[in-house]
Amino acid sequence: MSDINIEKLITQAENHSKFLFDDIDSVALFNQQKVLSAFQKNRIALRHFAGTSGYGYDDAGRDTLSLVFADIFGGESAIVSPLIASGTHAIASVLYGLLRPGDCFLSLSGMPYDTLETVISGDGVGSLKDFGVDFENIDLTDSGDFDRSEIEKRLVRKKYKMLFIQRSRGYNWRNALCVEKIGKIVEFVRKYTDAPVVIDNCYGEFVEKKEPTEVGADIIVGSLIKNPGGGIAPTGGYIVGKRSLIEQVGYRLTAPGVGIEIGSYPYGYREFYQGLFLAPHVTAQALKGSVLFGAVFSSLGFDTLPAPNESCSDIIRSIRFNTKEELIEFCRAIQYCSPVDSFAVPEPWDMPGYGDQVIMAAGTFVQGASIELSADSPIRAPYIAYLQGGLTYEHVKLAVKKCVEYIRKV
Repeated sequence: MSDINIEKLITQAENHSKFLFDDIDSVALFNQQKVLSAFQKNRIALRHFAGTSGYGYDDAGRDTLSLVFADIFGGESAIVSPLIASGTHAIASVLYGLLRPGDCFLSLSGMPYDTLETVISGDGVGSLKDFGVDFENIDLTDSGDFDRSEIEKRLVRKKYKMLFIQRSRGYNWRNALCVEKIGKIVEFVRKYTDAPVVIDNCYGEFVEKKEPTEVGADIIVGSLIKNPGGGIAPTGGYIVGKRSLIEQVGYRLTAPGVGIEIGSYPYGYREFYQGLFLAPHVTAQALKGSVLFGAVFSSLGFDTLPAPNESCSDIIRSIRFNTKEELIEFCRAIQYCSPVDSFAVPEPWDMPGYGDQVIMAAGTFVQGASIELSADSPIRAPYIAYLQGGLTYEHVKLAVKKCVEYIRKV
C-alpha cells in the first residue's frame, strides 16, 4: 500500500461515483422543496424562534416545529422536543407509551441497536421486562431481506401489540433497509395484524424521497443530532406518526393527562428550524462522503457496505478491516481530521449501554452528533468501522486522504 498515489485514487473514485453523486443531488433538491413547502404552509416567522419558561403552555415554537415535522414526514402528528435526550430516549418513549404489562412486541429486523438492550430486557432497572412486556425478534435473511415465511408463521400463531423495524444496520454487517422495502413489508403484515408498525428511522432521514410514514408505517422515531438537525440542532429527538399513537406517547414523555401540552425550552428554537431547513443538503454532503469512502477503500481491497456503485439507504458506511489495529488507526485518523478535539487519541472503553468495549471518534461541534463526521465500532471480530456524517463533502475528502495515510502505517 506504500506506493499508492492517494490523490489519483480519490480522483478516480470521484469519477466512477459521479452517477451516484447526481442521484444524491436529485434527492436533496426534492427534499429541499418538501421542507421549504412545510415551512411556508405553517407560516414560520421570527416569533417561532422564541423560547418559553415554566410549563411552556402555548409554546408556538415547539408546537409549530412539530407541525412542520409532521408535514415533511407524512404524519398526522408529531412530538419534536429538545427534552428528548437521544434517539434511544425517543424510541424508549414510544415503547413505554404504547406497550402494557402482558403485551409482546416483535422486531422484524433482528435485534435492535445495542443501547436498547437494557430498555427491553434489563433486570431491576425499570425495563420493559420488569413491567411484564415480552419481546421477540426475527432475524433478516442472509441477503438482508425480511424473512416473510417466519414473519407469517409468527403473526398467524400469536397476537403482537407492536411490530418494530430498525432501518439502519446497527453494529451488523448489512445494508440499511430502503423505504420501498419497508413499505412492502408493512403491506405484507397488514394481512395478518393491525398492530402499529414502529420504525427506528435514525440515520435514514432525507436519504430518499420518501420516509417510512409515507409508505404505511405508523410511527417513525429519530434524533435531532443526526440527519434532521442539519448539524445545527444542539439536542433533541422527534416522533412522527398517527395522531392517536402520538397522543399515547406524549403521556409517557411527560405525564398522563398532560402530554405534549407542556414542555418549555428557554433557549429558543431557531437552531432546530434552521437545522431542519439545512438537513436535506447536509445529508447529501454526508452521503457523498460515504460514497467516496466506499469507493476508495474498496479499491484498496477492503470490504465496504454499501458496495461500490450501490445506492445508500442511510448515511452509514461500514468498512471491514483485517485487524483490530487497522480499525483503531482508522478511528484515530477520523478524530485527527476533526475540527474539535483533533488532538485527542481515541481508545476503546466500556461505554454505557454496550456489551463490548467501543471506540468512538467524534470531534464534533455537538457532542456525539453523528451527522458530523464520526466513526465508531465495538472491539470485536469482524473488525468493522461504522463511519457516518460529514457536514461538508470537502471535509470528508480531506479525511479520506488522512485515513489512507494512517492505515498505511499498520
